[in-house]
Amino acid sequence: MRRVITLFAAVVSAFATANAEPNDSTKVSYIPNFHGTVRARFEYATDNGEYRFQVRNARFTINGNICREVSYFVNTDLCDRGKMKILDAWARAEFIPHLSLQAGQFRMPFGVDPFRAPHQYYFANRSFIGKQMCNYRAVGAMLIYDFTSFPLKLEAGAFNPYTIGDHTGWEKKLAAAGKATLGLGEFKISAGGSTIRPSGVRANLAGGCLSWSHHRWIVEGEYMYKHYAHGASKNAHAYSVFSNYYMPVKAGIFNRVSVQGRFDGITDHSDCATDENGLLHITDAARNRITAGATLTCMKAKNMYFDFRVDYEKNFYKHGFKPAPEYGDKLVAEIVLRF
Repeated sequence: MRRVITLFAAVVSAFATANAEPNDSTKVSYIPNFHGTVRARFEYATDNGEYRFQVRNARFTINGNICREVSYFVNTDLCDRGKMKILDAWARAEFIPHLSLQAGQFRMPFGVDPFRAPHQYYFANRSFIGKQMCNYRAVGAMLIYDFTSFPLKLEAGAFNPYTIGDHTGWEKKLAAAGKATLGLGEFKISAGGSTIRPSGVRANLAGGCLSWSHHRWIVEGEYMYKHYAHGASKNAHAYSVFSNYYMPVKAGIFNRVSVQGRFDGITDHSDCATDENGLLHITDAARNRITAGATLTCMKAKNMYFDFRVDYEKNFYKHGFKPAPEYGDKLVAEIVLRF
């Protein structure tokens, strides 16, 4: 609690010192940028009528540049379903033009959907790719190169192989990841690979993503493959295809409405366990899912808006499981405040 109070006191002090709007992260200033995201939701399990309220996220970020070549980012979730988590803490320096070194704790450079922050989600719940297959932050360092004459970005890094909650262990094995992102007009192509050891077993991943953005549309498809060394667990495939369309409206405080649809799926990649009632209590069972939703938005600025979202998720389990509410069909209504 003392850490939380100290953090908020620092924020209030910084805002009191500033006499202007927060600077863009590309500008040089001794005053950091402060942003926050609050996601609160109601979930209703349509199979058995159970419900719950959650504060899914209460994130607070600090970022900025101390000079044009040096930037920083700190990201904390003050309430992730009731728990506080330190998510990101890194510094980046551009030592030579277009080549940067980033070190600290952050997401490994692999995948597209896993890199979306909560205020950037198109759906209340992440895809199976972003939650089950590739939800990895790690402590380490990476190099980033942006080409000037060609719209290509390369990222590659090496990391501790164990959990971000422990930075004290010594290891002889490394985790590593790399990604290439190419922009071609309205299209963006991303491909990469990763090798990890989150529980002492080596797993190698490969994947790719194709996105198309045009005016009010975005359509995206992503695929990911995970191979476990020495047959430690089942190899897995995951895929996600979604579309989002928005249009301006005038409805009370809201000035934008958007509709979303997604089809995603995952194959088995660990043992599936059920309780004495036959309810599934593990997230890694093979299934497909259809998600449909709509979002009303009060948009004031890029980092100042309010969303009201309603989604319905329908799951199709390949083994005939009767899932627990956490993994079953549900209706989700949530608000997202970005400031």
